[in-house]
Amino acid sequence: MSLLRFATAGSVDDGKSTLIGRLLYDSKSLFDDQLAAVEAASAQRGNNFTDLSLLTDGLRAEREQGITIDVAYRYFSTPRRKFIVADTPGHVQYTRNMITGASTADLALILVDARKGLVEQSRRHAFLCTLLGVRHLVLCVNKMDLVSFAQKRFEEIHEAFARHATALGARHCTVIPVSALNGDNVVHPSANMPWYDGPSLLTHLEDIPDAPVEDPTGTRFPVQYVIRRQSDSTPGYRGYAGQVTAGVLRVGDKVAVMPSGATTRITRIDSPAGPLTEARPPLSVAVELADEVDVGRGDLLCAPERTPMVSHELDALLCWMDESAPLVPGRGYLVKHTTRTMHAEVQKLEYRLDVNTLREEPAPTLGTNEIGRVRLRTAAPMVFDLYRHNRTLGGFIVIDEATNRTVGAGIVV
Repeated sequence: MSLLRFATAGSVDDGKSTLIGRLLYDSKSLFDDQLAAVEAASAQRGNNFTDLSLLTDGLRAEREQGITIDVAYRYFSTPRRKFIVADTPGHVQYTRNMITGASTADLALILVDARKGLVEQSRRHAFLCTLLGVRHLVLCVNKMDLVSFAQKRFEEIHEAFARHATALGARHCTVIPVSALNGDNVVHPSANMPWYDGPSLLTHLEDIPDAPVEDPTGTRFPVQYVIRRQSDSTPGYRGYAGQVTAGVLRVGDKVAVMPSGATTRITRIDSPAGPLTEARPPLSVAVELADEVDVGRGDLLCAPERTPMVSHELDALLCWMDESAPLVPGRGYLVKHTTRTMHAEVQKLEYRLDVNTLREEPAPTLGTNEIGRVRLRTAAPMVFDLYRHNRTLGGFIVIDEATNRTVGAGIVV
């Protein structure tokens, strides 16, 4: 059974948490005690209905304010597919949390209120999802019951989103009219919108094709830890542990160690379940090599004929997340990339990107939740791919050395 990861996106109070709650409820993915707890919490708040948004808004502050603050992950399945859903916040203040949830998603559900249509945060989230390499966008025009299920209003929003998606370069976009509160077109087709002949949301999620197995970058295995063991059965054992992020590792394959470029062969692959002949993403394994080559944390094993780029300098799009201080070009930061952390300097801020108009604007700095193109120089050579080819090797985070806070997230362009 295949797995689909998807994330919610959109503005505040567009009904993201309610939609996920409705998906879980109507697909019969709730335990009796979960439903009972939500019913009790709804009654305590004075609601005369079961507030399904409480299934994902788990923090006390979220329930008190009626907003999502943190990313809430939920798991459910149907006879056709397994799902992992990340319910992300819509408030501008928590855009960084939304980026976290969308960074591993195959699909994004972007919700809009049928009364308001596309707003700034809707456009921002659509842009960020496209930027993060989310393959499929689904615009859910929610609260259709509050506009009397009007076809004309749905088509107006559909056309506006189509224009924005075209400008973003998004290729796989679907628009579905729903009422999360009542369940229209969420799991079951709605009798209130006979003019809509497309699938319900759950049917569409079940029909999304799996991600391509082959990766354009070839094999990628960042080394996280070196395992040394001495025993009678394995004298002098040295294994290199990590997670396969792309391609296939096979016993007998020739591999290159980056950034040094040294080559050797794989003699053994160990996993928690025992020895393997091959390993594919996202399996975590330990690899034993034929030769005594210098390999440590932060190095990368790959196919010698398909090596990544290695450089001290790179261009990246950076989303600044720090609320206490803006990005300062020329200042030193830490960059964490795959399993390696290194010192780096933002040499230049090329431009700031207006997420509404997609215009490139000159700017001296980046503020909270702003996105700009920067030139980075790292103290150690960085082994990377373009983000559009490999999310793991093309993404990184920026850390403030003084506070150890994550202050930015970037993608190599």
